[in-house]
Amino acid sequence: MASPRQKKKVSRVMREYKHRKLKSGSGRKVKSRRQAVAIAMSESGQSRRRKKSGSSRSRSRRRS
Repeated sequence: MASPRQKKKVSRVMREYKHRKLKSGSGRKVKSRRQAVAIAMSESGQSRRRKKSGSSRSRSRRRS
């Protein structure tokens, strides 16, 4: 779940996109909504993958 701080960051980035002020890493203006969402998730820290507690396969090996 996104924290209030992350939500605020996403809304700010999407507002930039809406007003044609959002730029990609190369400095070009972002035209795609999907790219804008990707940038927003990245900047807010929501795109990072979280570690799983352990796969079911590794747990079953430990029992035997």
